[in-house]
Amino acid sequence: MQAKLALLLLASLLLGGCGRNAEDIQAVGTLEWTRIEVAAQLAEPISAWEAPEGQPVAAGQALLRLDARRQQARVDAAQAARAQAAARLAELERGTRSERIAQARARLTGSERQLDFQQRELARVEALLTRKLIAPDRVDQTRTARDAATAERDAARATLDELQQGATTEEREQVRQALAAADAELAAARLDLEHTRVVAPVAGRLDELPFKVGERPPVGGVVAVILTGARPYARVYVPETIRARLHPGSTATISVDGIDTPFTGTLRKISADPSFTPYFALTEHDRGRLSFVAEIDVDVDTDTGHQELPAGVPAQARFALDDTQN
Repeated sequence: MQAKLALLLLASLLLGGCGRNAEDIQAVGTLEWTRIEVAAQLAEPISAWEAPEGQPVAAGQALLRLDARRQQARVDAAQAARAQAAARLAELERGTRSERIAQARARLTGSERQLDFQQRELARVEALLTRKLIAPDRVDQTRTARDAATAERDAARATLDELQQGATTEEREQVRQALAAADAELAAARLDLEHTRVVAPVAGRLDELPFKVGERPPVGGVVAVILTGARPYARVYVPETIRARLHPGSTATISVDGIDTPFTGTLRKISADPSFTPYFALTEHDRGRLSFVAEIDVDVDTDTGHQELPAGVPAQARFALDDTQN
């Protein structure tokens, strides 16, 4: 197509150099619609098409579906992690169960009684030692047992105090942050699951579905092409000889191959840089070979059906040139 346009442009320029007026010079190109490419957000196989090619689609309408099993598993795992973090936070905020506190209190009571026994036993053997009725080693053993009972009593008391006071502020904050992280992971997993349903971002006509069911498009790969816009536009190449006399807002008469009646149009924009620049010096002859890409909004009556004008059809534009630039 590009080679064909280049040949048409070259022929137009050659004719323009054979004594034709600037007003007779045509810019050649093609009729186009605004092209929206819908990309895949996930590298999953296509499971089904939801809309046929060539048919109008509404904004938000489903175009295709990707295999959602992997993303659904991610959502399920994220929901379980979130539930676990929420349960842990609820446990810390509720405080220790009364049964655990009763168990710790009973353990403290038992350790206190054991300590009382060991203290009385130590007093007894020390009395026997003064009367030389017992060996000193026996006293040392009893003293060691008393010290162990004291340590056990202190540990049981500390455990009971910890259970009665509950979790610290720092512990609760750690669990809150873990819950927030689980919420974020769940939101990301749900968003990826939504991306398995590819929808039309705008209303238009579904022009192309490049992949088949079962194929796996890459992330960022175009899976659908939508042609949209209230009206088509002509994308033409403007010869250098008339570039200076054109500006956005200039009017044009557009002829489309296969349609007898020409259209009027308004120049939307024109490139500041030429689309073809010779590698040699820009002499007067060389400058005549430059061309500038321009886009012309085509004025069509939507009631006549011209909104269905196909994209890619060759078109020619003749401009109403601005004489103030002469």
